[in-house]
Amino acid sequence: MRVLEEADEPLHWTVVVDRALRAGFLDPFETPDVRAVVQRALAELGRAGIARKVSTGVWELSGGPRSAT
Repeated sequence: MRVLEEADEPLHWTVVVDRALRAGFLDPFETPDVRAVVQRALAELGRAGIARKVSTGVWELSGGPRSAT
């Protein structure tokens, strides 16, 4: 969710994975299947109404991209 909060545009789930790894939100040594974890998390955010799928594999927060102030 933090990656989507910090994004200024909708992101493909692979970009979410990359940004989460680079920011240190996820550790691939502690989380063996990072891709599956992120995909499940995005789906859960979608079911909860927090995020929405914009197109195939592309997600944003339900309120749309948030601009930095």
